[in-house]
Amino acid sequence: MDIYQHFRSEERPFIDQVMEWKADVSMQYTWKRTDFLDPREQEIVDALVGRNDDVSVSFWGGSEHAERKRACLIPPYLELAEEDYGLTLFELSYPKKFLTIDHRQVLGACMSLGVKREKFGDILVADERIQLVVATEIAEFVRLHLTSVGKAQVEMVELGFEQMLVTTESWHERTATVSSLRLDAVIGEMLSLSRAKAAELVEKGRVKVNWKLVESGALTLQAGDHISVRGFGRHKLLEVEGKTKKDKFRLRIGRMGH
Repeated sequence: MDIYQHFRSEERPFIDQVMEWKADVSMQYTWKRTDFLDPREQEIVDALVGRNDDVSVSFWGGSEHAERKRACLIPPYLELAEEDYGLTLFELSYPKKFLTIDHRQVLGACMSLGVKREKFGDILVADERIQLVVATEIAEFVRLHLTSVGKAQVEMVELGFEQMLVTTESWHERTATVSSLRLDAVIGEMLSLSRAKAAELVEKGRVKVNWKLVESGALTLQAGDHISVRGFGRHKLLEVEGKTKKDKFRLRIGRMGH
C-alpha cells in the first residue's frame, strides 16, 4: 500500500520521519518522545502509527484543549505518566497596569531566544494573564533568558498544569459555493475578497494552511484544512458537500470566534 497517497506531497518528509520513529520503537524496544507537533502533524502521526500491536502513540500538551502537543510512541508493555511528556508551564509576571502583551509578541520573544519553534507549545492568553508551555529540556534556559516581551519586563513563574488556563475554540459555520478548490478562490469566498486580492495575501506571506506558510494560491484545498490569514483570523474548510447544478463546489466553512 502506498502510504503517501492519502497525504500531500509536501508532507512526505514528515511522513518518512514518522515511519522512522515507528520502526525505531518497534525494533529497539525503546520509546520516542517528539517535539511539539501542530494539529495536522498529530493527525499524520495518529494515522501512521495508530494503535497497532507493536507501537502505540499518545499526545499531551498540558490539557485536553491544547493545540500543540508532544507525542510519545511506545511499545505495548510501557505505560507513561504525564511527566514523561516533558512539559513545563510558565505564567508571565509583568506590570499589567501599565502594559499589554499579546500572543504575537510572546511568540516573537520566544523565537528571539534562538530556540526552534518545535520546543514551544501553546501560548495562552485570557484577560491579562499569559501562560506558555515549553519543553522541559529548555525550561531553565527560557526562565533565565526570557526576561522581556515587547516593552515589558517579564518574570517566568512556573506553575502546575492544574493551573493551566483553559481556552476553547468555537467555530461560526456557514455554507458557500466556489468555482474551484484553489486556495485563492476559497480565501476570496471566506473573506469576501476578489481572487486577485486573495492571491496577493498568499504572495505576501500572510497565509498558512495547516500551520505551514503557503506561497501559491493554486494549492488545492481539502476538507479538514485549516487556513489562517494574518489580519483576518483563522478559518477551516469543514466539508466539501458536493457540486451545484452550475458545477460549483458547495462548501461548509468555519471561522474561529470567541
